[in-house]
Amino acid sequence: MAQKAYFKQKMVSLPADLPVIHCPKRVFGPVAADPEAAPWLEVEPTFLRETVAGAKPQQATWFKIAWNAEELRILFGIEDTCVWATLTERDAPLYNEEVVEVFLNPLGDLEKYFEFEVNPLNAVLDLVLWREGEGYQKDFQWRCEGLRTAVQRSAGGWCAEFAIPFASLGAAPQGSWRANFYRIDRPPGMPWELSAWSPTGLPNFHIRERFGILEFAE
Repeated sequence: MAQKAYFKQKMVSLPADLPVIHCPKRVFGPVAADPEAAPWLEVEPTFLRETVAGAKPQQATWFKIAWNAEELRILFGIEDTCVWATLTERDAPLYNEEVVEVFLNPLGDLEKYFEFEVNPLNAVLDLVLWREGEGYQKDFQWRCEGLRTAVQRSAGGWCAEFAIPFASLGAAPQGSWRANFYRIDRPPGMPWELSAWSPTGLPNFHIRERFGILEFAE
């Protein structure tokens, strides 16, 4: 499917129920994007789906999520026959290449949320967005103080890990957050694909009403 045709798709009717994920508490070491690290072996993976219709993607992506007293940890495992990226600067438009993304709304009100992106070169994009009328405003000057990321590449794809300090979000690991997790896959010479934990019904990740529910557990 060509990119222009992808963005002309009409919204697909999706189930009203939002996905829920329970985020366990774990003791972590360095941020290494290592799926074989002991804490990650104890956490079940959750797979992304094609973001418009919720179908199985051409190339699979899973994520694992956990927390400790200081930060939220997220690990992505990305199946990819051609891992590529060219952008290396902080806050470059990573979404124009291959990337994984995390959207977090700690208050659960869908009014303000944080966006984090990492590409296969471990370049980072972080910003904060807030509702304004029918749309939203973006602040690319915002910095997530203490954010750490790592990437590992392999013959079959790549892994990426985020460590997001709660203090930088002005939030605590309690109650129910709203969140979504995404991937942009752009295989050379082939149609691109958008994947999401909670499919949005449109080729657009910023459908806040489709953010899933993140619950913290001990």
